[in-house]
Amino acid sequence: MNQWQSYIDLLQAGDFKALARCISLIENEAEGYEELLQLLPNKNTSVIGITGPPGAGKSTLVDGLISRMITQNKKVAVLCVDPSSPFNLGALLGDRIRMSEWYTNPNVYIRSLATRGSLGGLHPKIIEITDLLKAAFFDYIIIETVGVGQSEVEIAGLADTTIVVVVPEAGDEIQTMKSGLMEIADMFVVNKADRPEADTFVKNLRLMLAPAFHKKTIPVPVIKTIASQKTGIDELLDAITSHIQHATFNSKKSWLITEKAYQLIQKKRMNDVDKNELKDKIEQEGNNFNLYRFIKNY
Repeated sequence: MNQWQSYIDLLQAGDFKALARCISLIENEAEGYEELLQLLPNKNTSVIGITGPPGAGKSTLVDGLISRMITQNKKVAVLCVDPSSPFNLGALLGDRIRMSEWYTNPNVYIRSLATRGSLGGLHPKIIEITDLLKAAFFDYIIIETVGVGQSEVEIAGLADTTIVVVVPEAGDEIQTMKSGLMEIADMFVVNKADRPEADTFVKNLRLMLAPAFHKKTIPVPVIKTIASQKTGIDELLDAITSHIQHATFNSKKSWLITEKAYQLIQKKRMNDVDKNELKDKIEQEGNNFNLYRFIKNY
């Protein structure tokens, strides 16, 4: 039997060691890893993206969602995409203390991934790793990322349901919130809703998200939670389930996959281009060198 097919059989049987091994092979672009990806079966596992600023309580919220999903006999995979350490390119927040109780649960798999300097803010192999998890035995895949830069747009392309987590203290910032953030959110979660002015903040946010402002047929849900007390988690999971059931075509996903395909095709076609050889040929041209004529004839 093909060794990669053996890995896939182990994934579907719930072997976490095989899953961890496959993710590492993909991350490190081990020889033949593309064959593994080509053999993956197509599955429509629901992907939930959770983004928002540091300190909004995303990890605690994910912990609450895992708890509710497990009580429904669901199997959950969690990818935590963190900033990279500047020294070893590892995940800076990789310990994930708030979710530590799930690390030995046979129905929960948690993996921290570093951005590794990716300009978009997500892991450079996030699409491949998500496809791998879809081929396994999970009912839900949760991707948590720090909401900075372009990562919000990327997570909207990757996820079936995108959740933006904010806190009441963002009241002043809501007036200048990036339009991109407004556009990508399928729902907002106002966490730490027991803090002062939370109700006023929620009211203002709902007004800003009204269909009249954003040409949407239905308002974007705004859900109050106190994740540390598991308050509002049931309502959030119900909203996620409803959104998944009524999901429409996600054009952002097409653009994300198109961009990834373009990069891979570009990389493949550049494999036979050697920089040292280029340099030698350019030096041979000397003063008669013309860049565009050179490229055309290369």
